[in-house]
Amino acid sequence: MAETYLMLKLLHIVLFVYWLGGDLGTFYASRFVAKEGQSAEQRLTALKIMMGVDQGPRICMALMLGPGIHMAYTIGLMQVPAWAMVATWLLCLVWLGMVLAIHFGHDKSYLSWLTRFDFNFRLLVIAACLYFAIQSLLGDKSLILADFIAWKLIVFAALVGCGLGIRLMLKPFGPAFMQMLQQGPNPHLDAVIQGCLARARPFVYLIWLGLLLNTALGMHLINP
Repeated sequence: MAETYLMLKLLHIVLFVYWLGGDLGTFYASRFVAKEGQSAEQRLTALKIMMGVDQGPRICMALMLGPGIHMAYTIGLMQVPAWAMVATWLLCLVWLGMVLAIHFGHDKSYLSWLTRFDFNFRLLVIAACLYFAIQSLLGDKSLILADFIAWKLIVFAALVGCGLGIRLMLKPFGPAFMQMLQQGPNPHLDAVIQGCLARARPFVYLIWLGLLLNTALGMHLINP
């Protein structure tokens, strides 16, 4: 059991590192996407770098629940049947598959409906995390035995929510950026692009804060 726990802990730490580090890289690259004085080609290069780096955080978010819940299960802080643990990992793999399919499916016919499905899927993840966490905090310890795990689930739900918030704030970004590539940079399009990025930044800051908070909460886990 100790070896399994340590491997899960290592994976959990690696996912945290790549999530936060990738988010910082994405944030930095985004500044060049909307930087005045840059040509359309330079901005497109910056966008490609930003989208590529952003895959790290997207992948880490999709996989984070697996090792986190499995660690708690391994040391007896969550009481779930074995099939539920398998289902958790399958959910993470399905989520990962959607992330990759959306990233590599720019010209595919399924992209539109899969993006909508992915959005609703994340809403269900948020609802499930909040439901089980709040049930535990209200006194039902049949599933989650430690309050800090319930709080970690609440923070994770908030992180997923922030990701959806970023998606909504960036909705006008794509059409404006495509228009900029066709017409060249101009003050109006620059204002639209910069406005989208500015509205998304508070959610980015909240993600950083949430990751640090969940890491602090996770330090309460005791090695078996």
